Amino acid sequence: MSLTRPVRILPPEVARKIAAGEVIDRPNAIVRELLDNAIDSGADSITVEIYGGGIDKIRVIDNGSGMSKEDMEVAATPHATSKISTEQDLLNLSTLGFRGEALSSIAAVSKLTIYSGEYKLETSVTEKNKITQGTPFSGTTVQSENLFQNFPARRMFLKRPATEGKMCLNTFIEKALPFYNIEFRFYQDGELKLNLPKEDSLKKRFTAACDYAKQKDLFFTQTNHAADKSWTFDLIIGEPGIYRTDRKEISIFVNNRKINEYSLMQAIEYGCMGYFPNGTHPVAALFVTIDSKLVDFNIHPAKKEVRFKDSSELHHSVSTTTASFFKNSTIKSLKPELDSTYYENTFNRELFESPLSDSGNNSPYSASSQLSDSGSASYSGESGLSRYERLNAPTSRNSFNSIKEKSYNSDLRSVFMNNTSSYASKLAQMASEQDSPVPSSSSQEYSPLSKNDSQPLNAVSPDEIKYFGTALGVFLLVEKENTLYLIDQHAAHERILYDSIMTNKARSQKLLIPYELESQNEADDEYLESVKDQLEEKGFILKNNGNGSYQITEVHERWTGTEKDLQTMLLDQKIPPEKLMNHIAASTACKAAVKDGYYLDPETAKELAVKALSLPDPHCPHGRPVWTCVTKEKMFELVKRITK
Repeated sequence: MSLTRPVRILPPEVARKIAAGEVIDRPNAIVRELLDNAIDSGADSITVEIYGGGIDKIRVIDNGSGMSKEDMEVAATPHATSKISTEQDLLNLSTLGFRGEALSSIAAVSKLTIYSGEYKLETSVTEKNKITQGTPFSGTTVQSENLFQNFPARRMFLKRPATEGKMCLNTFIEKALPFYNIEFRFYQDGELKLNLPKEDSLKKRFTAACDYAKQKDLFFTQTNHAADKSWTFDLIIGEPGIYRTDRKEISIFVNNRKINEYSLMQAIEYGCMGYFPNGTHPVAALFVTIDSKLVDFNIHPAKKEVRFKDSSELHHSVSTTTASFFKNSTIKSLKPELDSTYYENTFNRELFESPLSDSGNNSPYSASSQLSDSGSASYSGESGLSRYERLNAPTSRNSFNSIKEKSYNSDLRSVFMNNTSSYASKLAQMASEQDSPVPSSSSQEYSPLSKNDSQPLNAVSPDEIKYFGTALGVFLLVEKENTLYLIDQHAAHERILYDSIMTNKARSQKLLIPYELESQNEADDEYLESVKDQLEEKGFILKNNGNGSYQITEVHERWTGTEKDLQTMLLDQKIPPEKLMNHIAASTACKAAVKDGYYLDPETAKELAVKALSLPDPHCPHGRPVWTCVTKEKMFELVKRITK
């Protein structure tokens, strides 16, 4: 014991203020805790009122089960709760609140008043519980007044009322999102700011609460679940045309609680890789329902963080489900009248996988996704590409001439020059055959690697395209059917090289010193075994040495990462081999493609333009559109030659 500072027990009121500071740090924390109690009460109508940004007053009204006089007598006492009774209950939580700290913490930093049944409770840190009898009514009303009035050191750090009010509204929305079957209303200084009636789906609640009601048809719901049903999830996500420059609009909910979980946010972004422009992020909300025995919420005072027993399978499923959705919906936008079986069985196998790889996948980690809530989407976006223009895109039989540049140290840029068949020609061929007789079994099977001089009926030859030149050192100007196209030469070349790398058989190189990988648990072992064959197809040879020890003896010839990078991708992030290959191909194609300002002779530039307009997916591997266009009518409208 120190002679100058002896150890002493703090007075109860000081201890309560310290404990309350961990739970109640600003007005929105009171809104959060009171909404948890209102939802747990079984209410189907909840109203929140705030005054002065929640500093002056917060009132939450619900029509739930209410409280008895006996409940009121102990409700504001520390660690008083009706949610749990034993330590084992922490392993099987079914309510939002469970610690019994909310009301006592609110009373420690403000004046707390509760109305329920025919009783009224008034309490604060300076006065004991005072219960009086009044007019009976159903439900419960909880009111907090003069926040931090008796705690000036905390009050001085609060922001302006308008800012605190915005935080309260955001917390209100977070709580309302998962409970679409409950009606919520939010009032600020007597004015109704947000009214959320009961809905019949998460998507409707999400678009209404987050101000996307006008774009509701651009949002989709994806669902998936574990094989043993230990977890399920619903993912609400917007199409690539709706994006943000930060991750603030990617929300993660676990058992109806919004949490900070970077790994699941990361899983969504992995699934979106290649569909969103550089540096942008999707608008999405992931709602996970998981067996409470597999997750621990009792690690953060405000329950903003959780600890999963093992989230690897969930992470993998979210990533692959998201990627599958964007791939299928992009294909579906090409010819929407074809059924989903056609896309899954034909397009996925023949267009988007190497013909030399095994299309089957019996891995327990494989995920399926399906469109729901609305039909197929058109991903015209900034490129101006319509659904049928992709099918009618021009193709070329001509070989692509060599590209002139000052430093040409890679033969990769000419890989696609000798490959006369293209994804677009195959796409058009398959579409035209949809209503044609089934070919005989003796017909030659198509392979993207083989040469095929047949052209679709609606193909456009290079002679039907006018090439004008290069603008601003990067855009190829092309006219086609009264439409002016501006083609980004770098993005176009990058996409063509990327498709070529993804189509050709992967080649591997042996490592002088093999990479050493260490699995952490049986789930890691099962995952590595499930993707071993797929890794081999992509050029990575995996050897199991037993006892959780693995070696990578060969890697893809274009792999430039380290042993740690591969360990992180395969075991920590569990990136599927296909995604790993996407990363390699995208990086290689970007470095090898022609850059801004590189000179292309007219013949080479025209050939590049033809192939760019023939791409089935006119976006570079990083998600940027390859081209944009303006019609003659639109141009006339811009210069006022015609008016609407």
